[in-house]
Amino acid sequence: MRLPRRVPWSSITELDQLCSWIFTDEYDLESKTKAINRLSAWRAITPLPHALESTLALLSALVHDTSVVQPSSYLSLRHSYAAAIIRLVNGLVDPLQLGAYARSIASIANQLGLPPWLVELRHAATHEDLPSLELLRQAARESMNWLLHNYFLPTINPSTVTPPQSAPLRPLAPVLKQYKALRKIITRDASLRTQYHQEIKSVFKDVERWIAEATVSANVAVGELGWDSGKGDQSPKERWALERLCEALMEKGALVPLSKKKRAFPADSFSPPKFSVELWSPLLSDLHALHPDFPAILVNRIVLHLLTEPPQLDIVPITVDTTYDACLARWAMWTVDNWDVQNSESDLDLKKDTIVSLITGLGPSSSPSRDTAAAMALLQNLCKEDPEMDSALSLLLRPQTGPVVREWTADDITVMNERLATLLAIPETNTEMRLSEIDADPVESAETTIGPGWRLLDASSGWKPSPIGIYVG
Repeated sequence: MRLPRRVPWSSITELDQLCSWIFTDEYDLESKTKAINRLSAWRAITPLPHALESTLALLSALVHDTSVVQPSSYLSLRHSYAAAIIRLVNGLVDPLQLGAYARSIASIANQLGLPPWLVELRHAATHEDLPSLELLRQAARESMNWLLHNYFLPTINPSTVTPPQSAPLRPLAPVLKQYKALRKIITRDASLRTQYHQEIKSVFKDVERWIAEATVSANVAVGELGWDSGKGDQSPKERWALERLCEALMEKGALVPLSKKKRAFPADSFSPPKFSVELWSPLLSDLHALHPDFPAILVNRIVLHLLTEPPQLDIVPITVDTTYDACLARWAMWTVDNWDVQNSESDLDLKKDTIVSLITGLGPSSSPSRDTAAAMALLQNLCKEDPEMDSALSLLLRPQTGPVVREWTADDITVMNERLATLLAIPETNTEMRLSEIDADPVESAETTIGPGWRLLDASSGWKPSPIGIYVG
């Protein structure tokens, strides 16, 4: 649950009034001065959201621009405009600079829908010659227009604003394909490990940047552009990004070899193909090091796939690839076993949660319509050498006695009617007293049967009526 966020306005009407002062008339300096004073007063009592901080800086520069009459003041005006635009862009991008590896400001700004030329102007004002005054004026107007449509209007009336649409995520399959090709070279010739070390590290950085991009896309999808003073809770968005990563890893050609001939499983253990483990275990280990929830998310996605019926088309029915499911089940087992040694407390919960999910999906009350051999094999191997889990599995595999579903008969209706008549014959208990009866005769009313645990107080007990929260001694 998200914690409440403190805002400087007492009601949304105040923010609406501020917006009208700023945007109703571009040349109304008196209204813009009122807006500056209101924002300054708010900033004195509480930290402002970044959008309002940027609005205050831009407004101050715009108002100062109209009062400048001496050419000697133009340089300070250019600095004011440039500082306001730099703070706007940096304050938007920095909270969304997620992940272990930094991303370019342009890529994050593109996901937020920020005009690219504002990012270039920010770069020029920071590292190159100060832009011209006319260009800075145009950038300030464009920034104010962007704030109006991306902050003020969605905050004042969210129902009338179309949710922001983030740029589509770039496909992850080419990155994973490149990683797989490099790992094949090293696996077949260990002497090349040093030569390709930097390339593999670069591919892993690209995977991390993709996770950061997906996390930002999740933020944009729910309308969170980093307006709060803090970064907030990013775990739901990061989890969404990791789920998309796991789906890409579960595609044929990644964790599961594309050729069925390469899906040769070890005979002595419930493990994936040895060559696949050599290819993908370094990437999975690095992901686990940076994202502790990654193993649980990967196992949950695999279990969900094993228990979900594949979509059927009207023309060509889709059949279940049993070797593909078996390979995914072995990867789930490998994930639990591999990190159970490193972090027993966390992975013990993961193991139990996985068993509970499988038992729920395979239990007697459920009726799975797909081939669940892989899911059952995974469940049996998870329960090995665990007496508590073995007993739970035996209950699951125990054959059911008696019919599960029975049709209604006339005798059943007769029994239900008899029970209803018995319930209706029970006399009702007087759990409430009428006020008129209490006022008429308190002693007689006290003897009336009331609910268990209750007793009626009369005048002799010293009780006096009084408002709630007021004690009368």
